Amino acid sequence: MSESTKMLTALVRLRGALQGAVLPLDVPGVEAERDARVAMIDQLEDYVIPRLTAIDGPLLTVVGGSTGAGKSTLVNSLIGNRVTEPGLLRPTTRSPVLVHNPADAEWFGQDRILPDLVRSDRSTGDTTTLQLVASEKVPAGLAILDAPDVDSVEEANRVLAAQLLAAADLWLFVTSAARYADQVPWDYLKKAAERSTSVAIVLDRTADDAVETVATHLARMLAARGLKDSPLFIVREGHPDEDGLLPASYVADIRGWLEALADDADARDAVVKQTLEGAIRVISARTYEIASVVEDHGKALLSLRADADRAYDRALDGISKATADGTLLRGEVLARWQEFVGTGELLKTLENKVGGLRDRLVNAVKGKPAQVERVTHAVESGLEKLLIEHAENAAEQAAGYWGSTGPGRGLLQAQDHDLDRASRQFRRDAETLVRDWQHGVLEMVRAEGADKRTTARYLAYGVNGLAVALMVVTFSATAGLSGAEVGIAGGSAVLGQKLLEAVFGDQAVRTLAERARKDLDRRVQELFASERARFTHVLDDLGVDSRSPELLRAAARRVDDLRFAAQSDSISTESV
Repeated sequence: MSESTKMLTALVRLRGALQGAVLPLDVPGVEAERDARVAMIDQLEDYVIPRLTAIDGPLLTVVGGSTGAGKSTLVNSLIGNRVTEPGLLRPTTRSPVLVHNPADAEWFGQDRILPDLVRSDRSTGDTTTLQLVASEKVPAGLAILDAPDVDSVEEANRVLAAQLLAAADLWLFVTSAARYADQVPWDYLKKAAERSTSVAIVLDRTADDAVETVATHLARMLAARGLKDSPLFIVREGHPDEDGLLPASYVADIRGWLEALADDADARDAVVKQTLEGAIRVISARTYEIASVVEDHGKALLSLRADADRAYDRALDGISKATADGTLLRGEVLARWQEFVGTGELLKTLENKVGGLRDRLVNAVKGKPAQVERVTHAVESGLEKLLIEHAENAAEQAAGYWGSTGPGRGLLQAQDHDLDRASRQFRRDAETLVRDWQHGVLEMVRAEGADKRTTARYLAYGVNGLAVALMVVTFSATAGLSGAEVGIAGGSAVLGQKLLEAVFGDQAVRTLAERARKDLDRRVQELFASERARFTHVLDDLGVDSRSPELLRAAARRVDDLRFAAQSDSISTESV
């Protein structure tokens, strides 16, 4: 594999790594990083990769610069006839014009430089279209592209101007005596100097009496900004003829210089290689910075995920405790349960002595089917209320954690629904969960009592009554302790346990309670997983790949290794 093929492969891989490195979080300075990433991808696609595949193609000279600097008039004058329309009104939005020799037409097809711009043979006024003009007046090996104003008030024009300049082998940067000190053009020229882009400066529309003063000052500015070797051409102020052309003598120096480049293959190659190598160097170096920003995004996402997990883990822990420590055996549930099992002397006896009175206690229970239903409904209502309360608290806490950070706040604002409340579906899902769990408990009791359905005690309490007793036992971690150690709520749970033991035996009751408890925990975990997912899906949908930082660094290192190897080979060759 040749060195150029290796570099092409490495750059394609780098482009893929950059495309996969998204920056979705709102953190300080992220807009600049997003713009830089897009610009790097665009330059790889518009210029670097196509130019590497066609290294011997014509020199693409992009004419860019300030509003009103006379770029189109200059291009027409260089060609010798009207090929692009000067804008009489500002801003002028039109398709960029690329003028080339007919023999070079194949170099500017859709699959070459600027592949995302649609090719056309006429002006469309569309910034997504590239107008191609073939002219014998342009020497073979040279192409001239008239770009929009870099400081246009129209964003589409500014974006296109930046894209076209990034795809140039050579900038013919046009300013005027009135605008040469403006900030925006110098921002572009600074970028050109940083990435070693080949640049020539045209000081257009300069009055005779200002030529020396302005040219001297401009030359000093160029030298101070690393562009002292850039050619500087002066175009004196003049009146275009009826075809919109300046006198040929006004642009003779520029035209002669461009023609000399086109005729000298070595000089042309030197310009292309300088710009290409500079672009590759800057993209590679900037990739490491992007990798660090993506890495910071990954850390922020982990923190946001941990915040959501913390809120929902806390909710699950609260539910687990409340459904095991007797909390649910208070209020309405306790009142309905005591109606079923009886109160007064029965509970007093229970508090004094449990072990030797099982038969007396279970025989004293006076529950009826209607009372069983009331207990069931009370359990259902209490458990639903518990689930909803914790779901609302978890959503509020998770949103609160996110809202305390810039990235989290931006994500909350981007949602089309409120994350700080439980989902609209949650109440219905909670109701379904409780009913399904109660049905499961009923089926456990029915299956466990399959061979006891004819016993007196089974018949006395019924499967519904025994199921209610199992729910009460499940809701109290104090089940099994003596009444003196627990109090009324706990004592009621102990009584439920004794009822079940009278029918099924001690070991079976422990097994049933454990199964019922695990089944409830599983269902609650699944229910809250969907609530938690409302937050985690927001993070997952951002598309941030934890592997991106290393993929970026590895791709940039590969490009750097090939660059350094090529430089070493070049030095070795020169020394020989």
